[in-house]
Amino acid sequence: MQHFKTLSAYLNYLELPRPEHPMLSVFNSKGNGNLPCPRDSSPPITNDCYSISFKKFVVGELNYGRTKYDFTNGALICIAPRQVLQWDSSMVFEHKGFSINFHEDFIKGTELAQQIKNYGFFSYAVNEALHLSPKEEKQLELLVENIEIEYQNNQDAFSKEIIISQLSTLLKYANRFYDRQFLNRKELSTSLLEQFNRQISTYLESGQLQENGIPSIEQIAKKMLVSQRYLSDTLKKETGKTTTEHLHLHLIDEAKNILLQPNKSISEVAYELGFEYPPYFSRLFKKKEGISPTQYREKYKLN
Repeated sequence: MQHFKTLSAYLNYLELPRPEHPMLSVFNSKGNGNLPCPRDSSPPITNDCYSISFKKFVVGELNYGRTKYDFTNGALICIAPRQVLQWDSSMVFEHKGFSINFHEDFIKGTELAQQIKNYGFFSYAVNEALHLSPKEEKQLELLVENIEIEYQNNQDAFSKEIIISQLSTLLKYANRFYDRQFLNRKELSTSLLEQFNRQISTYLESGQLQENGIPSIEQIAKKMLVSQRYLSDTLKKETGKTTTEHLHLHLIDEAKNILLQPNKSISEVAYELGFEYPPYFSRLFKKKEGISPTQYREKYKLN
């Protein structure tokens, strides 16, 4: 895997012109030239830059988790520093589109540096893109054109502040559009919840809990072929509960069954459920059920 520490090195790898600014590049093809994309023959790469790219697909399929989407609409892809990049070799993009790349140091010390950490779409896998309507696409294009104008003008004391302000506005629109996308995918959300529950049930029933302990959300998401952040955001939006909360509900349900078995201490129940520290299990159980494991056992024990 190759890693690029500077924006110039990254753009050179993509065979794009050197940037006008050492920490910022704006590429707006408007139907001419190619969009930045790792070569098909390349190994996975990483870099220290943020990337905001809008592309349309001509050939190939874009998988959003397990779901395949119509690629005639544009896809906005947001990538954070040190995220692994590797594109499907069958993908071909239209020439029209834009790509804004900036080194993480470009926004250090600014309000945007804090805001950008709250945008979950920068944590998604590359194939989990934001699909834009024509109206949304036009709104972003206008913002990018303004950024491009400022980028190509002679840099002065105000340029960086203006560009960062415009980048902030662009990302706020992207956040709005992403929220819309989640709201429009209730069927997908339900499917993901069913898959998530099935994965946990299989894990518990197969005895892996005793052998390997409590599974991480990352492990479950990987088996579902989606990113951890996408799974968490989708379930939270649809059910109001995080992935961790859903996992805890399964563990508590399993605990209720085990607690009613005779001759098992609370500590033994905790260890069987994969908890390394029994007090943590007891606190979690009381938080979810309102009573301690011991009180639950006394209340519901079989005569």
